[in-house]
This record gives sequence, C-alpha cells and structure tokens, in this order.
Amino acid sequence: MGMSMKLMCSKFMVAITLVLLQIMILPMQVAAIDELVRQVREQTAKSNTTCILVFGDSSVDPGNNNYIPTDNKGNFPPYGKNFDNGTSTGRFSNGKLATDFIAEAFGYRNIVRGFLEPQLEMEDMLHGVSFASAGSGYDDLTANLTSVLTITKQVEYLMHYKIHLSQHIGKVKAQETLRNAIYILSFGTNDFIQNYFEEIDRAKQFTVAQYQNFLISRMALAVSKMHRTGARRVAVVGVPPLGCFPLVEMIRDDDNKCDGPLDSVAIAFNSLIKQKLADLSKSLSIRTAYIDIYGSIMSAVQKPDQYGFKETAKGCCGTGTVEFGDSCKGMSTCADPTKYIYWDVVHPTETMYKIVADDALKAIIVGDFLAH
Repeated sequence: MGMSMKLMCSKFMVAITLVLLQIMILPMQVAAIDELVRQVREQTAKSNTTCILVFGDSSVDPGNNNYIPTDNKGNFPPYGKNFDNGTSTGRFSNGKLATDFIAEAFGYRNIVRGFLEPQLEMEDMLHGVSFASAGSGYDDLTANLTSVLTITKQVEYLMHYKIHLSQHIGKVKAQETLRNAIYILSFGTNDFIQNYFEEIDRAKQFTVAQYQNFLISRMALAVSKMHRTGARRVAVVGVPPLGCFPLVEMIRDDDNKCDGPLDSVAIAFNSLIKQKLADLSKSLSIRTAYIDIYGSIMSAVQKPDQYGFKETAKGCCGTGTVEFGDSCKGMSTCADPTKYIYWDVVHPTETMYKIVADDALKAIIVGDFLAH
C-alpha cells in the first residue's frame, strides 16, 4: 500500500473513531442533563422556590428594549431564527437565552418573559420575569450611553413587580414569592467593552482596578436593595472572556487567539464578584451563588470538539467578523448555528447558552443555596 493510501486510511479511521465517540457520548450527556434537571426540580420543590427574577444586559434580556426608546434592539431577523416559529423576540441570539433554559429546568415556563411586555400575564409573573435591558451595566452611565434601563431602574421595576403581585395575590403571598425567588444578575460586559475601553470619561476618572471596585460597589448596592425588597437567594453571573469575542479578535487582526489583557480584566473582575458575594452572604444573611460563564465559554473555545463546535472565532451572522445589533439586520447566516459558539460578534448562540445554563444549574444546586 502506498504512503498516500495509508494516510487516507489513517484519516478515515480517525474520522470514524470521532463519529463513534460522539454516538457513544451523546446518550451519556443526555442522561447527565436529565439527572441534573431532576435534582434541580427536587431541590426547588423542597425549598418552595417560587420563581426566578432576572436583572442584567443583553445576555438575559428577552425583549424589554422593544418597549423603550432606544436603538439597542434585537427584534428583527436573523435574531430569533431558531426561536419558536423563527420569532425575533428581542433576544440577541438565534434562540433561547441561558435564563430561559434555567426556568425550563425549574419546571416553571420554557421561557422567561420581559417585565415590560404588554401581553405579560399574571401567570407569567408568578413564575418569574426579566427586568434586563440590552446595553445595561452595573454602572448607570453604561446604560445611559444607549438609553437603556439602568440597574437602578431595573431594581425600581422590582418594586413595581411587588405591587402588581400584592394587588393580585395579597401582600403576604407576594412577600413570600419574593423571599423564595431566585434572583439572577448578569451585568459587567458592557461596562468594560462599551464604556471603559470605548469612552473616555470613566477611563480618565478610574484606573482599571479602581473601576472594577466601583462596579463591585454598584453590584453590592443593587443586591442590598433587592434584599430589602425580599431577596434571600442571589446568583451572580460573571463576565465572559471579553478577549474572545469575535469582534475583539477582528480588531486585533487575529482570528484564532483571544486577547490576553482583556481576559485578564475579566478574570480579575470575576474574582472580585466572588469575594463580594461571600461578604454579602455574611452581612445580609443571604445565600449566594457564582455562575462561571467565563469558564463555560473559555472551555468551549479551547476544546470545541468536546461540545460539537466547529467555529470559535466568528459569529454566525453575516461575515461573522463585525456584525451585531443593527449591522446584523437582514443578514444571511451560517448553515448550522449549533456548530458556532457565537451568533453575532459578541452574543452566544442558543447552543452555547444551553451549556452556560447547565453549568449554572450545577452551581445553583451546590451547597445550601436552595435550602429553605
């Protein structure tokens, strides 16, 4: 047999082996996820967990920005391409967000509705809503840059939510709902990418380390306000690997490497989040959990085959190098989004969000976070 024939046979055997491994691994992954969902539902039932209340940016905004005067919207194709009936809901992805999958695992609803949706019903509110707004951050200035809901406004809407509940189910039941809810915060990315490293005001006012501490103080203030409203279980999502966004890789003119300095900023900030959560657990007597989105995405970037991804450095929308938001409007997309980590140059695909959600559920069921 010639050398070229041997090489072809070798490549063929490797390909067959990989396919067989995927066939063997898939049922095990499905079984593991089913067991995870079973554990989550068992714990939520024991702890009388009532709903999830979500605050944050585009990573958890199901479409609140559709109802405010801002250009920062995702309610047009190809966003929502793989959502129910291909609906562009305002989610900055091709389908569901991580919080949708989390709510589904809890057994509440298969999606989380936006608090500002006109068609929002009381049944939806009883099982949780999202106050999130794409473009927001821990720093109110970040949200003001694109005229979206600040974290201050989102927490204010929590009070409106409490009033609505009280009017329909009574004050006692409403307070019980808020006390037994899970509060999820997902901010930070825009504070760095859209504000500190893009605008000049905060960069002139703070060093990176000082700005990180400022953001942490804003996070702590928001959690304290939520606590006064009734929050007793708070989960905070860290920031993702900022240097791995396809947009950043394009600007650096390097298709295959993440930006080390930006990722270091994310790592340092996430460390501060974890420290502050530990402090808040003691000072407010609340249960806290840290959701490591950085680890979830970085693992997929570094080991794409393990998750079934083929493309880690480009988005699925358009050229995959510059498009997001308005510049993604009406663009063609890749043939198979499940092979892509990113839908546009900054937002993950539904497939990646599902991985983030599964990792988040593991963090939530650890320890006594769901204890009653």
